[in-house]
Amino acid sequence: MIPFRACGWGLALVFATAASLAAQAPSLTAPVTVDTVANGLTVIVHEDQSVPVAAVNIWYHVGSGDEKAGRTGFAHLFEHLMFMGSEYAEYPTFDRMLEAAGANNNGSTTEDRTNYYEWGPSNALALMLWLEADRMGGLLPVMTGGKVDLRRDVVKNERRQSSENQPYGLATETILALLYPAGHPYSWPVIGSMTDLSAASLGDVQDFFRSHYVPNNATLVVAGAVKTSEVLRLAGEYFGHIPRGPALPRATAEAARLARDTSGVLEERVQAARLYYVWPTVKDQADDAAALNLLAYLLSGEKNSRLTQAMAYEDQSASGVFAFQDGKRLAGDFWIVATARPGKGLPELQGTLAPELNRLTNDGPTARELDQAKNSTEANLFRQLETVNEKADQLNSYFVRTGTADGFAAELSRYRAVTAADIQRVAKRYLQAPRVMLSVVPQGHPELAATPTQVTP
Repeated sequence: MIPFRACGWGLALVFATAASLAAQAPSLTAPVTVDTVANGLTVIVHEDQSVPVAAVNIWYHVGSGDEKAGRTGFAHLFEHLMFMGSEYAEYPTFDRMLEAAGANNNGSTTEDRTNYYEWGPSNALALMLWLEADRMGGLLPVMTGGKVDLRRDVVKNERRQSSENQPYGLATETILALLYPAGHPYSWPVIGSMTDLSAASLGDVQDFFRSHYVPNNATLVVAGAVKTSEVLRLAGEYFGHIPRGPALPRATAEAARLARDTSGVLEERVQAARLYYVWPTVKDQADDAAALNLLAYLLSGEKNSRLTQAMAYEDQSASGVFAFQDGKRLAGDFWIVATARPGKGLPELQGTLAPELNRLTNDGPTARELDQAKNSTEANLFRQLETVNEKADQLNSYFVRTGTADGFAAELSRYRAVTAADIQRVAKRYLQAPRVMLSVVPQGHPELAATPTQVTP
């Protein structure tokens, strides 16, 4: 049996409204045990016996940001290849066995990680772990050129549907190429380029798997109606024989910096013009990340938010507007996206957007606005703990991002500590700096594009 280093700790999270921080806040405890298999696989177990269900959630520490220019799209390609059968679970055995047990599965890819997960009745735990172990240790022997070509075509078709033939679909990758310098890990889209996908050989794909989809580059979380000792035993039994992979350093890069405003115009087959403002900000877990997330909520999080109220309801220049802070491992960016009502030009949106940003920067949010933003954030944190599937993914997220699975309380504290002055400070520091501005307008109507402006840093 594979020896484990036993080390467990409690996970305590306190929830309260922003108006009642001081006193007897109720607490939620979610015990977590963290261990490591001899081959480097990290195993995190959370027991929740309230409902007889279990979730298995594995994060590989590889995303599109770990690819190289000219070889993009590999991490997302594996999101598909991992479901094409492995050594002892040939396609479509994986899905059929889970369905027969009443379980489900899925996966996703971001710039910084790829995850695969199963959830179902707790008596299917051994099956879920065995299937995950088989594709970690047994995918390569059955990976053929035919399978790669088949899934490559699926990904290329997905790219056509989600980007090239989708209204506004090319906006994101256009912005990334303007925001980040060439060669930066975030300068290409997660799905990769059509050219790179076409050029990838079977050997290229196999080498990428050998480097990244190994136990010492993965974190496994099991949550639900399970016994910790049984999970650790099964993890050692099913995953312990898989060889450790190379110690591969992750990609590094400087944060994006813009010397001046950069603007672009795309003419597409759309009915309404859309305006994008994107600023370089800070990476995930940085000091200003919480304030930037709350700033985004203040701008568009509810119907009474600043930009939503002004643009969608008062002057009705926009049919919709949303803002968000996208903090990643290496860098972050803050987005405001506003869609004009049909026939309206983007300068009209600019005429409303700029004064609202200035007003929030100069005057700050009201106490009620800030309380609402904090309360909504706390409620969202609570909702992430409502199911074992969501809880497993969040535990994995905190552990990979911070090195500690019990990140709920720390995150809550960061949001609670944000002041109105912090909102003003980050708005001034980041949203009054050079930005990328992209106008997407109906074909043949460049006159609807936004008016370029220049900001000197």
